[in-house]
Formats: sequence, C-alpha cells, structure tokens
Amino acid sequence: LRKFGITVELRTTDGSAANLTLLNDRSSGVDIAFVQGGSSDKLRAIDEDPADSPLESLGSLFHEPMWVFYRVPEAKAAVPGRPRPAAPVPTQLTDLKGLRVNIGQPGSGNAPLFEKLIDANGLTRADFRISQLDSTPAIVALLAGEMDAVVLVSAPEAPLVQMLLRTPGIGLLDFAQSEAYARRFPFLSAITLPRGIVDLAQDSPRQDVRLIAPTATLVVRADTHPALLQLFSQAAVTIHGGSGWFNRQGQFPNMLLLERPLAEESRRLYTNGPPFLQRHMPFWLANLVERMWVVLIPLLAVLLPLSRVVPPLYEFRIRSRIFRWYGRLREIEDGLSDGKASAATLLDELSRLDSRVEAINVPLSHADELYALRSHIQLVRKKLLLRQPETAAAGVTAG
Repeated sequence: LRKFGITVELRTTDGSAANLTLLNDRSSGVDIAFVQGGSSDKLRAIDEDPADSPLESLGSLFHEPMWVFYRVPEAKAAVPGRPRPAAPVPTQLTDLKGLRVNIGQPGSGNAPLFEKLIDANGLTRADFRISQLDSTPAIVALLAGEMDAVVLVSAPEAPLVQMLLRTPGIGLLDFAQSEAYARRFPFLSAITLPRGIVDLAQDSPRQDVRLIAPTATLVVRADTHPALLQLFSQAAVTIHGGSGWFNRQGQFPNMLLLERPLAEESRRLYTNGPPFLQRHMPFWLANLVERMWVVLIPLLAVLLPLSRVVPPLYEFRIRSRIFRWYGRLREIEDGLSDGKASAATLLDELSRLDSRVEAINVPLSHADELYALRSHIQLVRKKLLLRQPETAAAGVTAG
C-alpha cells in the first residue's frame, strides 16, 4: 500500500482472540486484523451489538487447517527377537486422551477451537495433560519426547508446519470424521491434504489426509475509511487469489464462511471486479470521483435550471458594458437641442465619451454592438459640427 501513500503499522499479537480484543477496543488504534474462524463466541456477540462499534469482514482469505502432529508410537522389544506391537496410531481426538498435548498459548485461536472439538466428543481439558506453550518451544518438546502431540492452526506455508511434515517419527492426525465436524461447526471446512503434495518425489504423504480447517478472514472496524477497505480487498485478491495446497486458482478470497457482515466495498470488488474508473485512473482520482457522485447528483439537479439562467445573465452583463453609454450619448444630444450648453462644451464631452468607449473590452461576438455605439457617437459629432459652422471649420482646419 506504500505506493498509494499509505503507511501500514504491523503489530504482532498472540493470535485471533487477542486481535478481536484489540479491534473492539477503540483506544488500541487497531483498524484491521486477521481472525481465525470460530475464535471467540463471546467477542462475536459483542460484534453483533450495533451500539458497540460492530466489526465487518473483508472476506475469507485462505484455509487454516488444524494440524495435530504426534509422535509415532515405536515398537519395543519384550524379549530379544520378539518386538512388542506398537501402540495404536491415533485416528481421532479421543485417542489423545491422557496424553501430553500442547494446544497453543493463551490468546491464540488454537485453544478455543480445540476446546470446542473435544466438547463435541464429550471430553474436557481435564481428560488431557494440557500445556499452552508457544509453537516453537512446544515443537522442541515434541521432538525431544517431552510432548506427545502438538495442535497448530496455521496455513501450510508456515515453516514449522513444513518442517514437521518432513520430520521422521512425527505423524499427522487423519480426521476420519472431518465431514461430521464441518456439518456441526459452520465455520469449519472438511479439506484434504492431497497425496504427494508435500514432496512429489518422495510421495509424501503416501495417502490423502483428511483435515478440518477454519478460514482466516480479514476483519475491520466498521468505521474504517472506505478507500482503505477497497485497497485492502484488492490486495487480498492479488496475494491470495492463486492456487494452494487446499484451493484452486481464484477460489479465494470469497464471501463464504463469514461470521460477520461483509463490507460493501469487498462485496462490490468480489462481485464486479475493480471499479471501472480505477482501471483507467490513478487510485486517488478514481476514488475521489466515485465519492463525489453522492454530491454531484443533487448538484446537477441545481445546475440544470441554472444552465438556462446563466447564459442570459452573461449576455446582459456584456451588453450592459456598451448600452450604459447610450444614456450619456442621449444627454449630449439633448444638450444640443435645448441650448443649455455650447457646442464646444458638448464636443469636449463627446470626445471624453469616445475615449472611454474605445477602452471597452468585449468578446468578438459583441463587437458589432461596440462598433455601432462608436458610429452613433460619430453621428452625434456630425450633428454638433453642422449646427456650429464656425466650430466645424476650425475642426476641419485642425484635421
């Protein structure tokens, strides 16, 4: 957004729950945040209160799968040459009961989501040996054998996810009941990690893995400037519109699986594409013109009647520069008739009038009227000269 003259201040938080808290706090200065679907029912209820700064969504951006990585059980020898069968591989969350499970630090979206899922299975936190470490120390503990499973909710591009998918001895829980979870929780989607997507050459994974995933959304304060919403929505299309492990080209961003109202600017973009003016104008100019339509419509309603009045007013103003001198010309001519002033005096006044008329500046379309006035001045001068022969003779000699 820098090319549009906009500075974005990035803030690092503990996760979605913390982001929602900041968005609902006007003093935080946070306008836009990434939020994981199903992060907090409590804060979502606050969002629905129109009197308490409601939040809007700019659309769903990408799937954030719930990755449950666990240590693959190893076979241990009971007697030399006779290995004991390994513990069963977990196939659902209930198989993690009693194990050491890290569900993410407080403030993230991992813990609330995990609690919703185990509650649907009739379990509580007390049925697990729960820890809430940050992702990095939790994975270190998992690799060291100090943790049995780690729950991550993250995009597949996350470096920690990529590492664990390639680490020997670490398995990924296959959610056999993914469709059931998606039907019970509207904010979840049943997705599939395709065979070979991690490493085609190594055929990793060797079979499709079923996962469940909330959708990451961009949530904004409803009072954020519409121009910013338009820019962030366009950026979302540019960044997240490509294909990925769990989506095809153009599938994201979209208007699906939203827990908050979709901002009108995003709806227009996803439905009709970029505004027409922005395809041919700089953003600032196109945005200004679009915002001005609200003002231009009533302004046009006023200007249309004025368009019929202004031309006659302009015409009158230009002609008045010329016609107002006809009054003075009439007074000079009347002075000749009533004999109250001498011809010489009238001729002097007429010369001053002629000098002022010469200085008049009018458009060419009215030049004929100006020259008509000057010809009438000459006509009055001739009358004065004819009534005073001696003056006329003097004037001819001087000429």
